[in-house]
Amino acid sequence: MSAQAAAPVAAAPVAAQADAADETGMQPRKRFYRQRAHANPFSDHQLEYPMRPEEYNWHKHYPAHFDADGTSKDGRQVEFADIGCGYGGLLVGLSPVYPKALMLGMEIRLKVEEYVEKRIQALRLEGIAKGKAVDDAESYQNISVSRMNAMKFMPNFFQKGQLSKIFFLFPDPHFKKRKHKARIVTSTLLGEYAYALRPGGIVYTVTDVKDLHEWMVKHLDEHPLFVRMGDDELKDDPCVPCVMEDTEEGKKVARNKGDKYLAVYRRVEDDAAAEWNGFVPIISVGDDDDDDAEAEGGDAGGGAGASAGASADA
Repeated sequence: MSAQAAAPVAAAPVAAQADAADETGMQPRKRFYRQRAHANPFSDHQLEYPMRPEEYNWHKHYPAHFDADGTSKDGRQVEFADIGCGYGGLLVGLSPVYPKALMLGMEIRLKVEEYVEKRIQALRLEGIAKGKAVDDAESYQNISVSRMNAMKFMPNFFQKGQLSKIFFLFPDPHFKKRKHKARIVTSTLLGEYAYALRPGGIVYTVTDVKDLHEWMVKHLDEHPLFVRMGDDELKDDPCVPCVMEDTEEGKKVARNKGDKYLAVYRRVEDDAAAEWNGFVPIISVGDDDDDDAEAEGGDAGGGAGASAGASADA
């Protein structure tokens, strides 16, 4: 009888491999969830969002803190918002530092959001296996991720003064001048961030692009509800090492010996008596304003980061 050659074993599909890895309770492998870093904030991504923050059920995000009907078990609300959380590096880094603070990462890319969700699930299982209580460091019951476009729907999720910290880490630079209106920090959007951030709350910005750093500083400096914090105020802030070192993009910049630019601002009290002459327009007269139609067509190109919920991190 002639011997027959053994048929080659076909490799399992990528999705099946990812599912098999996730079923073990181990950390998901990032290579199965890679997606381009740039997402168009003006496109219709078919996202789900509540009409009002009061209508949103947080149970699926924080089952240890909310009942199935959405009632808070301990009166807590989400306090930290990482806009463009990427692969969840900041969330995982901050969770043990502030184990009693609920943190939400907002990510517009579907595959990346799925990765972060499974990463958090695996970390929670590890915490349970170690006997961690809900509020213990490394229980990771206080972090979650949601697929959303913060440029459009942030007020749908957060009430006035609900947040104490907002993070913008390595956002999409949108280098072309006509794309600047797609940047995550603009005069208009800062009004929404100021609405959600309580007086005394803090905004953290980090980028490796000097032009974008100067843009964010300029707009935050011009806004009457934000005041820049000095080095003396930040030297004991435990968030600063996390925002500089814990994200994937931050680690990549460090490996390449690049520069990282940090600017941190405090939300000040409203002053009804203060005089204000308005903002400088984002788009100057004569700039090409026809790319709105182009923006509706698909993903936007850009620089090293990602926009409106699409920064790259670990």
